[in-house]
Formats: sequence, C-alpha cells, structure tokens
Amino acid sequence: MNIRVGILTAPKIEFELREHTVLLKNVRIGIGFHWDRYEDQEFAGSLEIRTNPDGTQTAINTLDLEDYLCSVISSEMSANSPMELLKAHAVISRSWAMRAIEKPNHEGYHVCGDDHCQRYEGLRRMNERAVQAVRETAGMVLMYQGPETNDQRLICDCRYYKCCGGRSEVWRTCWEDMDVPYIQSVECPYCGRVNARTLRLVLNDYDQETKDFHDWSVTYTSRELGDIIRAKSGIDFGDIIDLIPLKRGTSGRIYELKIVGTKRTEIIGKELKIRLWLSRTCLYSSWFEVKKSFNFAQNSLSTFNLTGHGWGHGAGLCQIGAAQMAEEGFTYQQILAFYYRGAELRDNVITK
Repeated sequence: MNIRVGILTAPKIEFELREHTVLLKNVRIGIGFHWDRYEDQEFAGSLEIRTNPDGTQTAINTLDLEDYLCSVISSEMSANSPMELLKAHAVISRSWAMRAIEKPNHEGYHVCGDDHCQRYEGLRRMNERAVQAVRETAGMVLMYQGPETNDQRLICDCRYYKCCGGRSEVWRTCWEDMDVPYIQSVECPYCGRVNARTLRLVLNDYDQETKDFHDWSVTYTSRELGDIIRAKSGIDFGDIIDLIPLKRGTSGRIYELKIVGTKRTEIIGKELKIRLWLSRTCLYSSWFEVKKSFNFAQNSLSTFNLTGHGWGHGAGLCQIGAAQMAEEGFTYQQILAFYYRGAELRDNVITK
C-alpha cells in the first residue's frame, strides 16, 4: 500500500538529486506552532513537483506505507526512544494513516508531512531502531466496534500529542461534537515524573527547546493581548477586558472561550483556535486558568496571567507519558491499552 505525502508548497521548490534520494531545501516544519522553522530534508521513493493554479509548486512524495512509518515514528519522537514506545507509535501512526488513505486530508495527496497530519521528515532522523519497530509491528492497527449493531470493526483514528499534563481529553473538546469510544479522558501520572535523561533520549532536537510543557505560565498586558489577538484573528477587540472560559472538557481544557474587549466581544472555539489566538505562536494547550491583575492606581486592568498544563490537544496518546511507561517496563500493548481504552490490537492484512 502506497501513501502520497505533501511535503511543502512554495513559489519555487529547490531540490538536489542524489544517487537514490532527493534533497528538498527549506522545508517548513511546525507551521504556526512555537517550533516553526525551516530545514533541508532528504527523501526516498518517488517525488513529484506539481504546479498549482496559483503558480506555486508542491512537492509530493509517494512511497510504501511501511517505509513512511519508519520516518514518522522517528520524526514524531527520536528514533533513540525506548523500543516499546517506537512500536506503540508505529501502530497508532499506521492506524491514523490508513484512515487518511481512505479519506484523504488534502487535495492531491493523502497527508501532509507536518504536524497538521503527522510529522514525516524524511530519512535523516531514521535509524535501524525505527525500522525494527515498524517491522516487528507490521500490519498491526488498533480497531474498535463500529456504531452499527453488527460485528463490524473499524480502524481507530488514533490521535496523539506531546504531553497531557496529568489527564488526557475527550474527542469533542478538540473536533466534532461526538463521542469516540476509544478516546477517553485518562488520568496519566507518567508524563509528570519523566526525568531530564529520558527527555533527552526521546525528544528530537528542536522539541528539546521546549522546557516547561507539563506546567507552564504566560503573562500579557491587556493591550498586548489585544494586539496579539488582532494579529492572529484579524479582529480588533481593542484592549482585552476579560477572558471567560465557558466550556471545559473532562481534563479542564477550554473549548469555548468568551473574549471581552473594549471594542468587541466574541465567543470562540474549539481548543486549537483558542491556543492560536492567545499566543504569538501557539499556546501549549487550552488547559489553563486565567488570573487578572488590576492597576488600582489607574483603575484599569493591567495583566492577564494564564497558568496551564500540557502540550498539545490532549486527546489520545500522551507521547511523553508513553515514553515514561516504556522506561518503566510497560510493553507497547500495555501502553496502547492504557491510552486507547477498549480498542483492539489487530493484524490488518491489507498492509502486507
């Protein structure tokens, strides 16, 4: 089974042909997030440079699904991670990708190579451990009982993120207003007790720049926050008077927030929009409390302090928590059962 991956779109794509691979230059990764940057990436398989109606170009890499997974699990987390984490990641990344192949996320290709879908950064982060993890879980996916009354089993849409901050979240907080049986709110003690050595082992280089992802805090002035929201949303709220959480998920993540400004009031959601609007890049998560400080001398609001937990949307597998579980001796089957309650690990012959 092949998968088509959109790597980048640019006015003109720069590349270098090598003996068996292609080097793409200035690939943007972490688009819109706090690790947003450019890097050169090298790819095997076939590479198509497509010209779009607006004159831009898109690079599309077509390759075998299992080869794609070897890169994904070593791009999402370091290929030096514990083997049981890499195996767990191979299963969930395969499950997610097979769902995307059935129903592509983009026009012209199945998935993109960035965090919008799942990280696929070519050959440079891979090593034999990643290949071994994919090989030893070949064809394995997570499945669940479908909504019909018959015995139909469906492949799980396995979502994941960096750190839950102590409790994972349910589906409806992040995406459609529905219940997904295998995405439950799970109390997770593991990401809270991970140590610096393990983080150096499991996080890729640029992820290690993020230090305070389990518990974090940011502070803005009322005017500064208004400027940020205007830049990110295109809406002029004026100075921000209040931030009022209206709806929270099971973990405490906000998925409906009322923004009150001197010029405008609006309710926004879900969690990703909240994270994007309240940061120059992107807040680590929407699980935060709001504390307002007043300037009594001027009788005006002066600062907002947001104190939060976790890194990412919080639904599904907590990557850092799973890494700690692997360090503590849990198998990949136990890790998957912990984060995807009720899902079944099955061998899917389609990918063989």
